[in-house]
Amino acid sequence: MSQLIRSPHIADPDGFYEALIDAQRDLGDEQADMLLAKLVLILANHVGEREVLDEALALARANTLAAS
Repeated sequence: MSQLIRSPHIADPDGFYEALIDAQRDLGDEQADMLLAKLVLILANHVGEREVLDEALALARANTLAAS
């Protein structure tokens, strides 16, 4: 059973962030939301392990509620 990696793990995180922003450029809000939702589902399929996905969902929810 794998665990969610919580330490920085992306090679060139700034470059990835720039690519993520560029992918949304010239999209309307609804299209940008759709792109992000599709990206989440594609990456969730790649991860594939339900326990890791559940941990990621819980972490994202907790961080979102804490920021509100």
